[in-house]
Amino acid sequence: MRSGLIVSVMTLISRVLGLVRDVVVANLMGAGVSADVFFFANKIPNFLRRLFAEGAFAQAFVPVLTEYQETESDDAVRHLLAKVAGTLGILVTIVTFIGILASPVLTALFGAGWFVAWLNHEPDGTKFELASLMLKITFPYLWFITFTALSGSILNTRGRFAVSAFTPVFLNVAIIAAAIWLSPQLQRPEIGLAWGVFAGGVIQFLFQIPFLWRERALVKPSWGWHEPGVVKIRKLMLPALFGVSVSQINLLLDTFIASFLMTGSISWLYYSDRLLEFPLGLFGIAIATVILPTLSRKHVNAESSEFGQTMDWGVRAIILLGAPAMAGLIVLAKPMLMVLFMRGAFDMEDVNMASASLIAYGTGLLSFMLIKVLAPGYYARQDTKTPVKIGIIAMLSNMVFNIILAFPFSYVGLAIATSMSALLNASLLYRGLHLAGVYRVSRNTLLFIAKVLVAVTLMVLLLVWMSPIMNDWLHWSIHQRIWHLLRLIFAGAGLYLLVILLLGGRVWRKPTLKG
Repeated sequence: MRSGLIVSVMTLISRVLGLVRDVVVANLMGAGVSADVFFFANKIPNFLRRLFAEGAFAQAFVPVLTEYQETESDDAVRHLLAKVAGTLGILVTIVTFIGILASPVLTALFGAGWFVAWLNHEPDGTKFELASLMLKITFPYLWFITFTALSGSILNTRGRFAVSAFTPVFLNVAIIAAAIWLSPQLQRPEIGLAWGVFAGGVIQFLFQIPFLWRERALVKPSWGWHEPGVVKIRKLMLPALFGVSVSQINLLLDTFIASFLMTGSISWLYYSDRLLEFPLGLFGIAIATVILPTLSRKHVNAESSEFGQTMDWGVRAIILLGAPAMAGLIVLAKPMLMVLFMRGAFDMEDVNMASASLIAYGTGLLSFMLIKVLAPGYYARQDTKTPVKIGIIAMLSNMVFNIILAFPFSYVGLAIATSMSALLNASLLYRGLHLAGVYRVSRNTLLFIAKVLVAVTLMVLLLVWMSPIMNDWLHWSIHQRIWHLLRLIFAGAGLYLLVILLLGGRVWRKPTLKG
């Protein structure tokens, strides 16, 4: 709980700055052509970052590093770090150069609608040319963030969670600075934001180095493809490349289809996804970050009972925090978008459009968060094949859902499809753990969930009763909107916590798996 709070506080700082960044970007570019292209150029390296760095690599690397730290000497651990850094570094360097050189190909692949427009000399063809250029600037971010994630994984296994959780702050600061001082000086302001992404990657990378030095984990990288520890990591990582990044692949599929839809679709999905990412990062990723090293140690030391208890605690924490966050996003979708983004080039039409996709994404928030906690139950036991199979099923299902829902419901159908595939993913992950006898929800946790449902229901009723009509929101000043939104958030959160306490629901109690 203490480690989770540390990560959550640091993540809160980062997410708040992330929202400030999005407010600045929305004010600068709204949801038009420039915004669509910037979000596109930023999404591809971020997708690869999840694969090479924070996603599959971390899930494979942390359990193996934990095993070495528990069973091997310090020299053996340092040797492993050197081989991992060298091998990963060379591979990512190659991928980065290919990405820069082949940016038009990547743009044509993931932005096929723009490419077709470019071939036919249509107005949207300018998006293809601009996105290809911007991708050359943003793609090197992958190289820097990969080593940043490697450093963060090392620090997390040693209980230094705050450093890696705070690091994303620098990316947000760099983009905000570029939006304020660089972009206004350029004919294409989105180019300035791309350079902000590049600078943010460099700063994050440099920030981690002193902490690695203090932990005696700063090593000279060397190639080690056949090193036993590296072999173990890559065998775990290769299937995990797909399994852990299913949600990101789904988002890329959304981008691909959205490139055929109306201008603004990518931006509306982006802004709604950003609001979804706030509670997901603050609670879901924070809890997953702190339980993975713990689960790995329990597995290495053959403490199966403690392993199950840690999983149960993680599920309780996700339900406690995720359920009200999900309900709040859905009920307060429009007010939040108005307060955060409705200024400059971002108008009420954008609020209405983005709120529809936010509600659709919001229905899947709890599923996204549960995936973050249930997947480590496999990775900590060095089982990456099962999540891959589940991930393939979820991704194929998402493709089918996209085809069924995209054209009748446009971009909102893409968000609905993503939420449906997340629910399927989480359900199958739990089913696998249940059948394997690794983790089963206890009676106490089921009772806890019932208490949470009662509290959330009362919270929603209060929010609906207290919410002003939309005409009032439109005529209020920004300060009045902020005041009324905060009043709703604190009233809802206060009632929710009060009901939880009155019903005796306490996630910090040591869970039991009896029953």
